[in-house]
Amino acid sequence: MFRLRTTLAAAALSVAAITLPVLAPAQAAVNDQQPGPFVDTLSDAAFAALRTGNKAAARTQFRTLLSQYFAVDAIGERLIRRWSAKITPAQRAAYKAAFPNFIVGSYADRLFDYARADLKVIRTVPQGNSAAVMTQVVKPGASPVTAIWTVDKVGGGYKVSNLTVAGINLAVTQSADFDAYIQKNGFDKLVAFMNARG
Repeated sequence: MFRLRTTLAAAALSVAAITLPVLAPAQAAVNDQQPGPFVDTLSDAAFAALRTGNKAAARTQFRTLLSQYFAVDAIGERLIRRWSAKITPAQRAAYKAAFPNFIVGSYADRLFDYARADLKVIRTVPQGNSAAVMTQVVKPGASPVTAIWTVDKVGGGYKVSNLTVAGINLAVTQSADFDAYIQKNGFDKLVAFMNARG
């Protein structure tokens, strides 16, 4: 099984923080033109969706809007970069098809523990066509946790390409988990596992 290399609390927060924004209701006004407002408005809409308590609707929105606000293809490719030259076009296509559903199946239902949480943008650091948006995630009864969003300008707006929570780089961690699984079981078994999880 995959395992995030951090404490249970940090792992849960990581999952919630990286996936909250894609639950934003379709009608919500998300400002993707500037990095800070992008993360801020995306998170506000996401928490509102969670607070409805409707898991089925949240999962539907998650599947629909994942590609709208995250650089899904780029993230997926980065996670298997080590194996890129070793897999066939058919294997890559199967992985690409499985990846969004894997995210939904792995994380969606865990987010409701964060329905009463809030996210505050602290500052934004421009980095060319990208930016690091530094935030704090605050859950009642828990200490604030720092989350740094990497957002990239893609076409006419920004998309999230990575997240670092409490010093844990989620892309690096998930890539290591994928590497370990592939080494033990092979690439096709990874895709099968992802499809089963999704």
